[in-house]
Amino acid sequence: MAKKSNEGHPSHLVRFGQTDLYVSRLCQGTAFRNMPRTVDTMGLRVLQHCIDVGVNFFDSSNAYGWGGAETNLGKAIAGRRDRVVICTKVAASYAPEQAGSPGRPARFTRNFLFQQAEGSLRRLQTDYIDLYLLHQPDKVTPAAEVVDSMDALVGSGKIRYWGVSNHSAAQVSEYVELGQSTGKAPIAGTEDYYNIAGESLTDTGDSRVGQMEQEMFPVLRKSGLGLLAFSPLDTGHLVPGRAIDPDTPLAALIDTLDEVAQDLRVSRGTVCVAWVLTHPEVTSVLAGTERPEHVEANFAGTEIVLPDEVIETLNAASLTYRKGQTQDLS
Repeated sequence: MAKKSNEGHPSHLVRFGQTDLYVSRLCQGTAFRNMPRTVDTMGLRVLQHCIDVGVNFFDSSNAYGWGGAETNLGKAIAGRRDRVVICTKVAASYAPEQAGSPGRPARFTRNFLFQQAEGSLRRLQTDYIDLYLLHQPDKVTPAAEVVDSMDALVGSGKIRYWGVSNHSAAQVSEYVELGQSTGKAPIAGTEDYYNIAGESLTDTGDSRVGQMEQEMFPVLRKSGLGLLAFSPLDTGHLVPGRAIDPDTPLAALIDTLDEVAQDLRVSRGTVCVAWVLTHPEVTSVLAGTERPEHVEANFAGTEIVLPDEVIETLNAASLTYRKGQTQDLS
């Protein structure tokens, strides 16, 4: 699936699916794991440094700190809104009454989606959201009703495009078909977990990244949707310095990653980002970087071209890891 021309835009930007959004191939997230998901000095430094190095794509959610992450992002982009593309998400939940407790489940009704979008707009200090995603399915609202509501949001000018996150290939296909048959604002893309490892498994104990390749990638190729692939360092499992049990599938994969990184004279994180981007279905890689210097290492992964033999080595290591991981759990 060839990337669309970026004629008239900076060379490092690519088109997100069939939209007119041109984004950096690295997207910076705000779901920080080791820093507050609220207004925070280091968080602001990271987000602002991203813009300085060329990242123009940012991801958040109303559920990250229940508004705190969006507020922080709004402060970071103040005065530079025209330089960035904002993606934020709406969770199928109300904010919890007490920290640490779950919120009440919510349906994606039109009123709920409008209310939540308006809250995100206030926190982000902007008049519009470039890409608005359903954070997960609510498992209740019919797809046709969701499409109607998202079409109304686009028509209102509050959002420019809409999409989904953590949905199945079948659900994404249904949204694609509804957009085509109704003529309403079409789904623009999806945000999903994809990386060279894949610690996270499906409910049946299968590899989520394997399922992504087998089920979602064909849908993306056929529809031309954009894909924001999150967690290139696999929720921290591939971060250097983490204690890893020897003689395990993960240890073997990390050895291969480090050998490649040493040969190319780059960091492990750079290799992880670059590997994800070898897949033409992927538009951008979403990373939750928490230090300015790590931003540059991840951004470097969008600039290097992995040699064919290196890609073959990494692909083989990825498949070996997945097989070993699922065998250990069987």
